[in-house]
Amino acid sequence: MLSESSSFLKGVMLGSIFYALITVLGHIKIGHRNRVHHHEHHHLQAPNKEEILKISEDERMELSRSFRVYCIILVKPKDVSLWAAVKETWTKHCDKAEFFSSEDVKVFESINMETNDMWLMMRKAYKYAFDKYSDQYNWFFLARPTTFAIIENLKYFLLKKDPSQPFYIGHTIKSGDLEYVSVEGGIVLSVESMKRLSSLLNISEKCPEQGGMIWKISEDKQLAVCLKYAGVFAENAEDAEGKDVFNTKSVGLFIKEAMTNHPNQVVEGCCSDMAVTFNGLTPNQMHVMMYGVYRLRAFGHTFNDALIFLPPNGSDND
Repeated sequence: MLSESSSFLKGVMLGSIFYALITVLGHIKIGHRNRVHHHEHHHLQAPNKEEILKISEDERMELSRSFRVYCIILVKPKDVSLWAAVKETWTKHCDKAEFFSSEDVKVFESINMETNDMWLMMRKAYKYAFDKYSDQYNWFFLARPTTFAIIENLKYFLLKKDPSQPFYIGHTIKSGDLEYVSVEGGIVLSVESMKRLSSLLNISEKCPEQGGMIWKISEDKQLAVCLKYAGVFAENAEDAEGKDVFNTKSVGLFIKEAMTNHPNQVVEGCCSDMAVTFNGLTPNQMHVMMYGVYRLRAFGHTFNDALIFLPPNGSDND
């Protein structure tokens, strides 16, 4: 009797594990049969200066005004010092930035998601942003409070991308058959991708609230699973030299690695001149980045940028 019970329990446990494994793999390997269209642009590059100079001055001014980026920052109470730094630095350059928190925090204004689960927070934030702002912004940028973003470089990178197409851009990572954009480097969705995602959020078979029965899938992987069902696929953002522009590490760490791996080419071996994000920064490092990117100038040296992005009305950005 004991032997039969033991065998029965082992069978139940093995069956449960096998079922959970199939469930997770099923989500990750959702297939090529579900694709809405052929995926043509996998590695995306920023436009070069020559391309921009071909555009008339009036068209350039119109482009600078038409690019509207809404920034989503996911925070928790423990992030309050980072929260403050992000609020005081780069988010001023977003056309609009809002903080989405796991609970009410009296110190800073935020939108309460009423959950500690990062995937649920992300889902709710995306739904809120699309429902409220889909007719006001054409690009949606999501980041963690450890990320520093140069929004003007983001706008420049997106310059020739059509937001009515399904773009899902950032620093891509391969996990089995699933390719996803790492939240560590920030995630960019076009308004069309937001529309497709929003239509799936209430369909649990395609975009479940929980990633698995035994272990959970990270929020950025789960987002990729949902977007795949909508025919939206992860795309790696690069400059003309093939360097990543969305970075999952800090500038300091990149320089340290370059000094080890390319001691004679530290600058060239480090990062793109058109970098959009760096991650893993402390509050002090955020302010140092702000100084270096926006405030430090070489006297007598003029930058002849092909395009100028005007700050939002009423903005106190640098």
